[in-house]
Amino acid sequence: MSSSTAVPGQSPIAETAPLSLCAREPHVPADRLVAEMVPPPRFDSVRFDTYVPDPNQPSQTEAVTVLAEFAAGLGGAHATGAGKRKWFSKKPVAPAGPRGVYLDGGYGVGKTHLLASLWHATPAAPSLKAFGTFVELTNLVGALGFQQTVRTLSGHRLLCIDEFELDDPGDTVLVSSLLSRLVEAGVALAATSNTLPGKLGEGRFAAADFLREIQGLSSHFRPLRIDGEDYRHRGLPDAPPPYSDEQVTAAAYAAPGASLDDFPGLLDHLARVHPSRYGALTDGISAVCLTDVQPVPDQSTALRLVVLADRLYDREVPVLASGLPFDRLFSEEMLNGGYRKKYFRAISRLTALARDAKGLVAQ
Repeated sequence: MSSSTAVPGQSPIAETAPLSLCAREPHVPADRLVAEMVPPPRFDSVRFDTYVPDPNQPSQTEAVTVLAEFAAGLGGAHATGAGKRKWFSKKPVAPAGPRGVYLDGGYGVGKTHLLASLWHATPAAPSLKAFGTFVELTNLVGALGFQQTVRTLSGHRLLCIDEFELDDPGDTVLVSSLLSRLVEAGVALAATSNTLPGKLGEGRFAAADFLREIQGLSSHFRPLRIDGEDYRHRGLPDAPPPYSDEQVTAAAYAAPGASLDDFPGLLDHLARVHPSRYGALTDGISAVCLTDVQPVPDQSTALRLVVLADRLYDREVPVLASGLPFDRLFSEEMLNGGYRKKYFRAISRLTALARDAKGLVAQ
């Protein structure tokens, strides 16, 4: 629309109607999947010196020191390159110490901040470093095929994997096989992971679970524990309660680049878009406005919403909503089940984005 658009019961407030996520069906070529394996926009500017350790958690300060040293050790030639060879030696010299590090800690302690800082600090061109979530890595294998993915990533200095999934045995075996080939090629690895709850302590990510699941790769990883509380809520006010449909709609019309969708309709649309495209689904969106937020009806839908929440959080897209508050999205059965970690992460991230959206509503 090019003319003023009236919100029911209000005067015209914008020259164009909001965008709609439900109207988008993005197609993402494989080369874009590779090119986008960098820290998400939220973490473009993070560095080790911008990580603020909790003074009550010495493991956070230690993590910064260890990771900075790990990054510095990745300088020079590729581990299988000529720069690592000695005179009269036909085989590359194995690098000293583990070529991988695993960040073990609860959600919201800054693991992704530290992982992205490691990527930034590693002395190599961006094209020689890759950063992505476990889901994005499996999507890359699906798009390129296993052998091509190995060839594509084998020349890299570092591969960072955020939120390594331990609740899908098939994908875990696939990615473990991929990582084995990359380690053989001299690629350094860094990972954070999610694990099933109740394994080694309530509310914890478990290093032992991670190392067991990747079996033959465990000797390549140094576990690094990071204690602390969810920084997204540390010392911050409670998330704002949901707004009215009218407030959300008015905000969507007033904010250039905002989208406006009803929540049930968006959930239905997510079922028709592959999760690997959720990032592209949000391209150019300045804020997501949702009306009629309701409990998520089933686990498949809930897992798709988790991926969307991750992509919105990565891109720092505020979320303004009416209906139920985000901490009531998932049923008690879901929150006590095998994917509990995912749902709590989604609630935490959506709450942070709801807080970011407060400024969109006229006071």
